[in-house]
Amino acid sequence: MKLSLLLAALIGLCSAAAAAPGGPAFNVRDYGAVPDGSTKSTAAIARAVAACSAAGGGTVHFPAGRYLTGSIQLESNITLDLDAGAVLLYSPDPADSPLVPSRWECTNAWIHAPLIYANGKENIAIVGRGTLNGQGENWWWRNGKTPARAAEAKPAHDAWLRLYDRIEAGEKTTAKDFEFAAEYLRPTLIEAYGCRNVLIDGVTVTNSPFWILHPLYCENVVVRGVRFISWGPNGDGIDVDSCRDVRISDCFFTTGDDCIVIKSGRDADGRRTARPTEHVAITNCVMYKGHGAIVIGSETSGDIRNVVASNIVAKGTDRGIRIKSMYGRGGVVENVRCDNFVIEDALVEAIEVTTSYEGKSAPQPVSEKTPIFRNFSFSNLTIVNARRVASIDGLAEKAIENLRFTDICATGTSGFMCSAVNSIELHSVRVDATNGGAFCFEQVRGLVLDQVTTRTPQTASPVVRLADVDGIWIQGCQAAAGTKTFLQVDGGVPRHLKLSGNDLSEAANPVLPADISH
Repeated sequence: MKLSLLLAALIGLCSAAAAAPGGPAFNVRDYGAVPDGSTKSTAAIARAVAACSAAGGGTVHFPAGRYLTGSIQLESNITLDLDAGAVLLYSPDPADSPLVPSRWECTNAWIHAPLIYANGKENIAIVGRGTLNGQGENWWWRNGKTPARAAEAKPAHDAWLRLYDRIEAGEKTTAKDFEFAAEYLRPTLIEAYGCRNVLIDGVTVTNSPFWILHPLYCENVVVRGVRFISWGPNGDGIDVDSCRDVRISDCFFTTGDDCIVIKSGRDADGRRTARPTEHVAITNCVMYKGHGAIVIGSETSGDIRNVVASNIVAKGTDRGIRIKSMYGRGGVVENVRCDNFVIEDALVEAIEVTTSYEGKSAPQPVSEKTPIFRNFSFSNLTIVNARRVASIDGLAEKAIENLRFTDICATGTSGFMCSAVNSIELHSVRVDATNGGAFCFEQVRGLVLDQVTTRTPQTASPVVRLADVDGIWIQGCQAAAGTKTFLQVDGGVPRHLKLSGNDLSEAANPVLPADISH
């Protein structure tokens, strides 16, 4: 075969291989989309999506330019491909986005369709180096917290509260019921509802009216290399809501609320829906701002299990790791592992695990409304300059169960505080607290402190304080020079307390009361 023919054959094979995965491409400009940022291109983009779907699937392509559009409704087997320089601008007019089924703050509802919305589709993707901009400032006033427009937002807000009570009571609702209340329920930016095989890759998503990315009732979701930038109210980055088999990697976040949050439904409505979130892997992400870097809850009513987060850098978030619920939610949160984090300048606390999210209340009978937390592991954490290193707080009637902290080095204003837990282990944990004791445990059954230390001499407070704690094993611990009291036991001597292999010689009072053997 001549060289020219061979080259032609090879080029043909390569072209076929390159074209096959994405199928045919449909340029939105060919269907009338205008990239001037002011002409609405909703109908033109819909024509491109319809043509792509009619061809059996493929790629809907956005060349560089600014495209103003209402909601884009995806079909199966379609990829939206945004060139670098392509910007989708979400129309501020609710009339450009019809009401669609969704959840709003994890309660089943009808909302205005997000900028990108898919319902019951499969094999869908949003890829490229372009940007999806929700122009959220056009919507944020609807939350009722903009003083100049608070009175305008209130009637729709009140209508939503009445609907919420009906939904909680088990009453069926329709889109018509939400025609007025939806004016309060700000839409997300991207939502896949009941979809399979979802990919979000490479794009920048910003300025959302509400949450940015909301996979809901989905299976097999992949999010990678995405930049999440938001500063408005409820501006979460990713809200994984009653989904299965989710992978999030290599993303960047600076948000007005949580960065990545895992949810599964709220209260009675969530328990009736009974769709868990499970099998979630998060890795290689950087968070600069947000209420929490990695968050689970508080909407836990449908259960959350088997969540792993690793290789996370959180700088300046309110919290690094936050797992939260409260009485009334119910649901089981179990089998969570967080590994290899750097959490710097946490404004509230580096780690929070609580089933008293909205504050302590009188103990209630254990029921389906009682949240259950169990089997959490936290390892290889570097915590720098946290306001508080950790806060672990269970319910008096239902303790948090089976926590393990391993290889943690932390500095903060206050230290590691824990209450209402059954079975907690700390291995190779160092906490340097500048104000108050390094470790405090109350109402704990089953405590292992193994090589637990501080380098900061504690003079005003004991390094370790125990109150109403039993089943204790303290080993391999060391008191820093200048320590006044290492271990203080309040409320009487526990029935089961074992100390072994500790060097507390630098403490003026190794153990109080002094008659406890050490």
